[in-house]
Amino acid sequence: MLAIAARQPSQSNGAIAGQAIKVPIGEAPGAFRVGRFGWKDQHASLQSFAADAYLNEMGITSPLQPTENTTNGRSIAAYDHVADPENDGGDVLTFAQFMRSTMPPSRDPDLSITVEAQRGEQVFRAIGCNICHVMSITTAPTGTVLNGGKFIVPAALASKTIHPFSDFLLHDIGTGDGIVQNGGQATMNKLRTAPLWGLRTHDRFMHDAESLTLLNAIQRHDNEASAARFRFRNLTMDDQDALLAFLSSL
Repeated sequence: MLAIAARQPSQSNGAIAGQAIKVPIGEAPGAFRVGRFGWKDQHASLQSFAADAYLNEMGITSPLQPTENTTNGRSIAAYDHVADPENDGGDVLTFAQFMRSTMPPSRDPDLSITVEAQRGEQVFRAIGCNICHVMSITTAPTGTVLNGGKFIVPAALASKTIHPFSDFLLHDIGTGDGIVQNGGQATMNKLRTAPLWGLRTHDRFMHDAESLTLLNAIQRHDNEASAARFRFRNLTMDDQDALLAFLSSL
C-alpha cells in the first residue's frame, strides 16, 4: 500500500497522492498498522473492524470495544453501572474469520467477455481510473506475521492475486464528509477508495449512497479525481458506454 501511494504522484503529474495512515490494532494493544477497513481506513485488522461494527452497528460490547455509547459516539460509562456479559470476544473473532474466508466477488461471466466490456477496460486504464482503483494486488506470503503478532497468514490466503479495484488509501475527491476518525484533521474530507469488485450488485454508489447511477458517481469525482473525470467527459459516446459496460461487469 505504501508503494502504491509512493508512485501515484508520478502517475498523475502530482494530482493524486493517496494517504496511508497508521492506526491502532484493537487486539494488539500498542501495535499499529496501515489502516484499510472502513470509509476512513480507521481499522487495520478485520477483528478490530468487527468489534467496531458489533458496538456501533448493533450495540454489542466486546473486550475490544467494552464501553457502550450513544448514536453520536459518546460514552455512557458514567451512567451505565451494569456489567455487559453479552460478548466475551469469541463472536467478534468468529465474525472476523468468516469475513476472511469469504470469497471475493467474481465478474459477470457473460458481460466480462464482450468486446464492449473489454474495450471499456482499456478506456478505464487510459483515462487513469486505475491509479486509485488499482486492478490487481498480491497478498502476503504464507507465514507472514500481521496485526501485532495476532494473525499469521495461512496458505489459503497467501500469495493470491486479487482484483479489488482499490488502493485502500485515503483521497480527497470532493465528496468528503468532514468526519475525523483515526487519521487526524488532515483526513476529515478524505475517504478510502471504494473497491469496485462486486459493483454490478449495487444499486447505490459512493460512500454516501447518493449516486443512483454509475454515470452520476463518475461525474461527482473532483479534486484528486478531477483529471480522470475531465478525460471521461471528453470521451466519445461509444467509449463512455464501453467504460460503463466494463464497470457493470465487475
